[in-house]
Amino acid sequence: MASNGFFLICILHSSIALTCGILIMFYLKEISVFGHGSDTALKILGSTPHDQLLIQTSDALAGLLLCVIGLLLFMVSFVKDREFQGFFAKGCVVIHVCMALWRVYFERKVEVLARDWPRQVAGDIVLALSWVLFLVYSWREKYD
Repeated sequence: MASNGFFLICILHSSIALTCGILIMFYLKEISVFGHGSDTALKILGSTPHDQLLIQTSDALAGLLLCVIGLLLFMVSFVKDREFQGFFAKGCVVIHVCMALWRVYFERKVEVLARDWPRQVAGDIVLALSWVLFLVYSWREKYD
């Protein structure tokens, strides 16, 4: 049964990563306005054409990376080895917690993004909790 939970969580995270990656690659301006508001979006998208090109290139690569992560999660979702599933879930928890810590200690100091970090930290914690719930469920199933 834990394999079904692992599959569902991987597919959920995969769809989130793929959707975010595609939106970042192809609809950066719209996503920036939706996520940060129009004033902040104008600031983070750059003021000169050179800055805008660098930021667009960087964001396109970040979107591509999210798509690759989504595809890897999709492929991993079909692994049936329970030891690997537990190891992978623990790694995902660590990654999400590290991302939340990064946002708390560094991203909140960026003046333009200062009002957005609590919402993003909450998202990181929710994603980490999905893996923690899987680990608790698989642990319970293993020892019952």
